[in-house]
Amino acid sequence: MACDNKTCEERCEADAEAISSRKCSRRGRCQQAATSEEGGSFEAFAMGRVALLAIAVVLVILLAVKPKKPQFDLQQVGVQYMGINPGPSTTADSAVIATPASAELSLNIRMLFTAVNPNKVGIRYGESRFTVMYKGIPLGRASVPGFYQDAHSQRQVIATIAVDRVSLMQADAADLIRDASLNDRVELRVLGDVGAKIRVMSVDSPGVEVSVDCAIVISPSKQSLTYKQCGFDGLSV
Repeated sequence: MACDNKTCEERCEADAEAISSRKCSRRGRCQQAATSEEGGSFEAFAMGRVALLAIAVVLVILLAVKPKKPQFDLQQVGVQYMGINPGPSTTADSAVIATPASAELSLNIRMLFTAVNPNKVGIRYGESRFTVMYKGIPLGRASVPGFYQDAHSQRQVIATIAVDRVSLMQADAADLIRDASLNDRVELRVLGDVGAKIRVMSVDSPGVEVSVDCAIVISPSKQSLTYKQCGFDGLSV
């Protein structure tokens, strides 16, 4: 609308200034938002570059130190208690020797392991679990909390397995009674998985796992260990 007098002209000029002010305000906010987005993108890019650089440095160090698997060796087995309680016997006829239908085995053993770190850097172990078995039957389990081990060091680790009146049936019960009473030997197997990670500059490498597989023989009459042979990752030591 055309302005015909001075008052109308002043009103038109005021409206034009208000419109111009709103445009400038919107333009300023847009510029500020664009600047903020550019700044955020740059920070994310910089952080990504730093993370990639740190990973590259760790990989280079790992290649330089040539990490080796730690050693986890069963050094001693202390037999604190071993008890065998035969169940009721069954016979096919009077001429056949009675065979126990079941047997209960109680056992308490203390195992001493030696962890050896042959590397130039430290190792962080996760929780380790061990199982004692008789002829493939799990009898009891033990766990060892995770820990950190310094470079080129040895550390002793203790695990105790307690078995309270585990029942064995028929053939397994007969074998157990015969081995204990006639041969004075009960052969058990200790299995375990030990997870470990090489630690460089507060960063853990991908995990490696050491498998423990030990055959032990216990004398029930002497309440002591008479034989031990272990293998790690399928290799006898």
